[in-house]
Amino acid sequence: MNIKLGDKAPQFTALTDDDRPLSLSDLGGKSVVLFFYPKDMTPGCTNEACDFRDSYKKFLDINFEIVGISKDSVKRHKQFKEKFKLPFSLISDEDGSICKAYGVWQEKKNYGRTYMGIVRSTFLIDPDGLVTAIWRNLRVKGHINNVLEEAINL
Repeated sequence: MNIKLGDKAPQFTALTDDDRPLSLSDLGGKSVVLFFYPKDMTPGCTNEACDFRDSYKKFLDINFEIVGISKDSVKRHKQFKEKFKLPFSLISDEDGSICKAYGVWQEKKNYGRTYMGIVRSTFLIDPDGLVTAIWRNLRVKGHINNVLEEAINL
């Protein structure tokens, strides 16, 4: 699926790092930063999650909630969250259904090897469930500033 600006964000329900189900609809009334990342405990993903952690209060102040998603297990998410003191939920998408719904599960190439994986992506979703901003295949450095600026201007 290829989501475009103005599309209704695909609904989902999945387990979080605290082993409880979370649905996009549970966050109704708030805007949402939904960021997809390849793998817990890896350098780029850790930097990205910590950038969101460090700006979390700024997002809360403008009525945004942050949710991270990867295919890691609930147990692995719990370890990642505890180790880096992440204040937001991490969703376990082990079957990849949410990644597919958002179009972030794609063929990737690295060092001449081709494989399927999560393409690092961020979506801003308004309180009505509409996608208002999209970053795909992004670089972590400076990304948090772009997301925060866009969120402030919504």
